[in-house]
Amino acid sequence: MFTNSKYYFNRELSWLKFNQRVLQEAIDKSNPLMEKLRFIAITSSNLDEFFMIRVAGLRHQEANGIVRYDAAHMDAKAQLKAIDESAKRLVRVQYTYLRNVLSALEKEGLYFVTPQDLTEKQQAWLRTYFEREVYPVVTPLAVDSGHPFPFLANKTMNTVVTIRHREGHKNSTANEKIAILPIPSVLNRIVELPSVDKNKRQFMYLEDIITYYADAFFMGHEIVNSMTFRVTRDADLEIDEEEAKDLLREMEESLRRRRRGEAVRLEVMGEGNKDLLQFILNSLRLQPGDVYEVGGHLDLCMYFGFCDMPGYEHLRYKPFESCEPAELVGHEGERIFSVIRQGDIFVHHPFETFRVVEDFVAQAANDPDVLAIKQTLYRVSGDSPIISSLVKAADNGKQVTVLMEVKARFDEANNILMARRLEKAGCHVIYGLKGLKTHSKITMVVRREDDVIRRYVHLATGNYNGKTARMYTDCGIFTCNDEYGEDASAFFNLISGYSDPPIWNKFIVAPLNLREKIMANIDEEIAWAERGEEAYIIAKMNSLLDKKVIAKLYEASSKGVTIDLIVRGICTLRPGIPGVSENIRVRSVVGRFLEHHRLFYFRHGGKDSTFLSSADWMPRNLNDRVELMIPIEEKRHKDRIRRILDLYLADNTKAHVMRADGSYRKLVTKEDGISVQKTLMKDALKAVEKPSMTVIERMQPMMKSDK
Repeated sequence: MFTNSKYYFNRELSWLKFNQRVLQEAIDKSNPLMEKLRFIAITSSNLDEFFMIRVAGLRHQEANGIVRYDAAHMDAKAQLKAIDESAKRLVRVQYTYLRNVLSALEKEGLYFVTPQDLTEKQQAWLRTYFEREVYPVVTPLAVDSGHPFPFLANKTMNTVVTIRHREGHKNSTANEKIAILPIPSVLNRIVELPSVDKNKRQFMYLEDIITYYADAFFMGHEIVNSMTFRVTRDADLEIDEEEAKDLLREMEESLRRRRRGEAVRLEVMGEGNKDLLQFILNSLRLQPGDVYEVGGHLDLCMYFGFCDMPGYEHLRYKPFESCEPAELVGHEGERIFSVIRQGDIFVHHPFETFRVVEDFVAQAANDPDVLAIKQTLYRVSGDSPIISSLVKAADNGKQVTVLMEVKARFDEANNILMARRLEKAGCHVIYGLKGLKTHSKITMVVRREDDVIRRYVHLATGNYNGKTARMYTDCGIFTCNDEYGEDASAFFNLISGYSDPPIWNKFIVAPLNLREKIMANIDEEIAWAERGEEAYIIAKMNSLLDKKVIAKLYEASSKGVTIDLIVRGICTLRPGIPGVSENIRVRSVVGRFLEHHRLFYFRHGGKDSTFLSSADWMPRNLNDRVELMIPIEEKRHKDRIRRILDLYLADNTKAHVMRADGSYRKLVTKEDGISVQKTLMKDALKAVEKPSMTVIERMQPMMKSDK
């Protein structure tokens, strides 16, 4: 009954709606100007990955004649057509917003200009800059019978030109020729010009400089036409794990192949010359429908650096420094293990500092009573303190075991580098499991205490990455509870050796039993509803598209269970269907920080079962990844998580509510504005200012205005 395709949205179109919500932050009046520009850059980065992975996959299906229908009963051809329409509409809006933001920046004295706008003095400077900085780096590439069309790497920008001999040359009547000028990524895309007005700063795009002086690369020739373009390629990795004898070497080889994937999108600056456009399409084996003619400069990711330009603090968010975790206030100077023995510790990032997690590993590395450290790593920063601590631990003679997931998309190269470093230090490194990605977030420290072995465990929703922990909302818990410790040992034995799955005390593990446990919790809520009791579910995650779980949510709704879903990105569930999902509400919060934690609450007749997890409710997480979900059992932590969830449901400044047709309506209020992220920042600051109060007492009344 609940599997009818009309009850489901298409995954790809749902993702594009998410990117629209991100883009909408570029017109949110509460966001500073540079942050609006940053959101525009984020949408471009998101689109790049979308085309490199999702569109590329659909193109493969269509090209190979694979007919596969999604939950909304759309095959690859239908999806590609719908994506084309939606994505091009999104890009048009994106450039409209960009023009508005750039216009607003001019009022702040920041101008983007063209060579034609310059004074004679600036022209002279630009010529010198070109000759010294640009000309030696750019290599023109002829394209003719003796020079085949060059390989253009993924996400690179180029200018294609037609040239001919200047009038009077002995070959001036010869046919026009074609050449390509690569826009070098090693040079700054945005170049600041010498000032002519102390109240005005002027900038120019590198491609405009190269195009303006293009004839310098072709002595005796003149430029007839030019067109700047950018190519996006298939960047998914194809690995035969069954045949791979060495997964690490296979990953390294696959990374080299990634740059040469088939082209899937061609972006063109402006309308583009028709002849040059057709030439590029033919050379890249693309169709006219693959062309995105944009009303401005390409690759808006270049604005990330511009947004962080020194000065102009009034155009950015006020700085926020993550605070000491509320539950560690008053324990200054105590070792982390001593504090954990007094009770579990809940931490909430980025409002509370991730440094506590890094210190946990660092203290373990230097503690003479620590015997072993075991950890899963999915994404780590290149200068990760955790990696340094693990190396130090191995140097100190401790047993260090790390599962480094080398298949973490777009972090493969960095993870391989970190894995090599750990191996060199003497750590035992596992490179992932065959057929599965290990996405769970767990660290176990084994410590000898008075002839007793005690296990300290950290479990979390987010990666062990100190950089993203400042931008992503995540939470975690430290515990030395024996049942969690036993499960942690069994978990590491399971992923590092040939151990069979145990009977778990607390852990819920994908792909073993996570989906089943989710369904069981929903079934229990259905049972309460059928008995006439209050039945309520709150689920916060990044994406929701597992058809079995969605069907179970529909069943729960039809039986009277009230369900609030807080889904940042993809949501293929359709709310508001009479008799099916009329008791389901869906909202998405897009703000300063990227919403990333997965939190789940089930009323269960007043028992209030609460969980945190590394897994979204997606087939890949439940079927093809090693994930963890754990119950939160201390009342103070359950209360804290419930309050966090209630804040997300009360947000009326950054929340978007999903309609039955799949569109989203952003909530806008003139009074009593509630921003969950602003409230949580204030909570964190108040915890440090008033350490004598309990965590809940320090928290502001939920419905108080955040303006």
